[in-house]
Amino acid sequence: MYIALTFFCALGFSLLHFFSKHMKFAGKVPRSKFLSLAAGVSVAYLFVHLLPELNKYQKVLSKELTNTVLGYIEHHIYLVAMAGLILFYALEKKAKKKRNQKERAQSLAEVSGVFWVHMGLFFVYNTIIGYLLLNQQFEQVSSLIFYFLALAVHFIANDWSLRRHHEKVYDQYGRLLLSFASLFGWLLALFVEIGEFGVSVLFAFVSGGMILNIMKEELPEEQKSSISSFIVGSIVFTALLLLI
Repeated sequence: MYIALTFFCALGFSLLHFFSKHMKFAGKVPRSKFLSLAAGVSVAYLFVHLLPELNKYQKVLSKELTNTVLGYIEHHIYLVAMAGLILFYALEKKAKKKRNQKERAQSLAEVSGVFWVHMGLFFVYNTIIGYLLLNQQFEQVSSLIFYFLALAVHFIANDWSLRRHHEKVYDQYGRLLLSFASLFGWLLALFVEIGEFGVSVLFAFVSGGMILNIMKEELPEEQKSSISSFIVGSIVFTALLLLI
């Protein structure tokens, strides 16, 4: 039963990416109230669930690395999360520079290396998220559902951001690639077991990328977000997380 639920979550992520080009509301300015609400949900998930989970996984890494050279370094999990954040930030800057220079790819042969590196990193990102559906060991079904909801609205924002940077080429190739990624990660989890140590590292890396992607979509002034919807999303989802 649990495996079936995680499969439907992975399938849901894939369908979101596949049909993302039809979500016209995602690119509107001022930003739709739904997206501001979704951003509030993501921020609540970040502070109430994601950061406490990092602390839990830090204990796992500390125990595993006690008798190694890395055992003398503190806060391993946060260093991995920071590496994920820096990597995604560097690619974001590259993509933004490309967009500002008004480069337009008209065919596969003309697509820049930045696009494929960007897609490659997000493919890994989505694959890890799909993998963690089975290997993160959610204590309750409700925790899995909240994980799905938080990541679903997060993916909608990510799709809009990638489409803004890469335009038509994202709809032609990028969204199809990302549609496959979460299902691929879920299938990988069925056959490949990396243990709690490996799960900790993957979770930290994805968390760093998630922290950047969540904050960069809501904070920029040009989004003209709805602060009331953002606050409602944050408060309601925080309350739900605290009740489970």
